[in-house]
Amino acid sequence: MKQQTKAYLFASFAVLCWSTVGSAFKLALREVDFVNLLFWSVLVSLLVFIVFITVQRKWRLLWEQKLKDVWMSGLLGFLNPFFYYFILFQAYDVLLAQEALTLNYLWPVVLVLLSIPILKQKIGVLSFVAILISFAGSFVIATGGDIFGFQFTNPYGVALAVGSTVIWALFWLLNVKDKRNETVKLLMNFFFGFLYILIYGLFTNSIIIPEFYGIIGVSYVGVFEMGITFFLWMKALSLSKTTAKVSNLIYFAPFISLFIVNLTIGEEIKTATLVGLVLIIGGILLQGAVGKYNDRKLL
Repeated sequence: MKQQTKAYLFASFAVLCWSTVGSAFKLALREVDFVNLLFWSVLVSLLVFIVFITVQRKWRLLWEQKLKDVWMSGLLGFLNPFFYYFILFQAYDVLLAQEALTLNYLWPVVLVLLSIPILKQKIGVLSFVAILISFAGSFVIATGGDIFGFQFTNPYGVALAVGSTVIWALFWLLNVKDKRNETVKLLMNFFFGFLYILIYGLFTNSIIIPEFYGIIGVSYVGVFEMGITFFLWMKALSLSKTTAKVSNLIYFAPFISLFIVNLTIGEEIKTATLVGLVLIIGGILLQGAVGKYNDRKLL
């Protein structure tokens, strides 16, 4: 089997896994509250990363970290998994799955916006147009298609979903500055993230042991949203001739997710959701095209 074919297979498995998490979040939240979903899924993910670092024999890298690396993991672990999923799970708790998962795809747009003050990057007029297209899509979803009535379906839920994209984008902007091994970073981040949710759970006395279906739900989220899927994606990127060959596959995920949401949860997919999603993805793709064009001009 050719290396590029293997890359496509790994990427396809990752996309399929990510396509199920919207439904998985909703189903798990029927069995446990968002605090317990966060606590137990992060614990499962931490165990997954311990297995990976053991199999890869990289414990030595863990002990070689400097104090500043530990502090960085403390910060990154607070942003993700703790704060990001703390906000995102609440969004899924109060919104339709289709609304939460679609709004969450705004994060590449927010990443561009945050890169202006943080990375001192400049973006042109076409990039701003692309951003406006994506935000127009989020507005269509948030208003349920009633764009002139300005009546949001659930303002609190929309604020949570959009707010989670800010946290996720900020996390990745800081993460790119951390040059440690990816497995080590993930293990450290999730270790601190687990400590934060443990402290919160003990302080609020909200942690319980889930029943059978709850255990299934949190385990699935821990493995396929936060755990093994990341390594499938990283493997695909490492095998692919170019990042672009597999990266564009990620945009199939939200459309597959909507199909799975309809199939498993029974949500009727709204026209506003589809229109909004097309606008969001269209804006992101336009932004990417503008960026590639600008890069070529600089060569």
